[in-house]
Amino acid sequence: MGRATKDRGLGQPADPTQEERAKGGPGAQQQEWPGTEGEMHPKADHGEESYRGSGRLEGRRALITGGDSGIGKAVAIAFAREGADVAISYLSESDDAADTVRWIEDADRRALALSGDLIDPAHCRSVVDRAATELGGLDLLVNNLAAHWEQEGLEDVTDEQLERTFQTNILATFRVTRSALEHLERGSVIINTGSVVALRGSPTLIDYSATKGAIHVFTKSLATNLSPRGIRVNCVAPGPVWTPLIPSTKDEEEVAEFGADTAWKRPAQPAELAPAFVFFASADSRFCTGEILAVTGGSTTR
Repeated sequence: MGRATKDRGLGQPADPTQEERAKGGPGAQQQEWPGTEGEMHPKADHGEESYRGSGRLEGRRALITGGDSGIGKAVAIAFAREGADVAISYLSESDDAADTVRWIEDADRRALALSGDLIDPAHCRSVVDRAATELGGLDLLVNNLAAHWEQEGLEDVTDEQLERTFQTNILATFRVTRSALEHLERGSVIINTGSVVALRGSPTLIDYSATKGAIHVFTKSLATNLSPRGIRVNCVAPGPVWTPLIPSTKDEEEVAEFGADTAWKRPAQPAELAPAFVFFASADSRFCTGEILAVTGGSTTR
């Protein structure tokens, strides 16, 4: 039996408290990179108590990179409750990964957590092959892994940061996908996590924006390339989302104002992104490929 859930409707996040409504953003706080859920306040909502599945991914087998926390965790929970077995990859946040595994297993689905750094090409292949072996194949790939560090100008972006950002965000995505194609068959789906900054740019995230722009174009190019094989490729482009990446890469004042530029004056909760990934993973989107779905809280219109 899974954990009891409160029926707030499909994919609806927990209602914010009166205090959270009043202040909008999460409040000033900071962590060491890469950050953990345990130190976040308020806690992020991944749909643990709200997401209700309806069997749309029954029998499917998914690999989600960066699946230990944030959007990846919310997608893992949603996929499991829709009937999929789920493997997640993560860097080193073992407590967060273990909690994600518990939620997948509470949905009576198989779970697998694979640690390590995907900037290593050999590890990219290892993660894919282990996931396919343990789950008995792969049908769904979610490329969600990402990292960023803010800088005031281009001259402040060191070679070390530049290479780490590109290795993590786009080269790992390329390599994991390339390895996964050995296992994906007709009817399989690839979903990439893009960003609002790929649509409008960011003066303080120049390298990150460039990698997310690359992911958007990678999505469209790969969709065309794989359509004869019956494999769909789409992308979800989130706006500001409350994840451990935020307090671990921004200063306290920036965290306090995070999400204030959306129509709702707050960042999204990961649970508010998960339904978009379920849509692309399921037959509901069978006519969609090469699409960029922006879930930004109105950020692209402001």
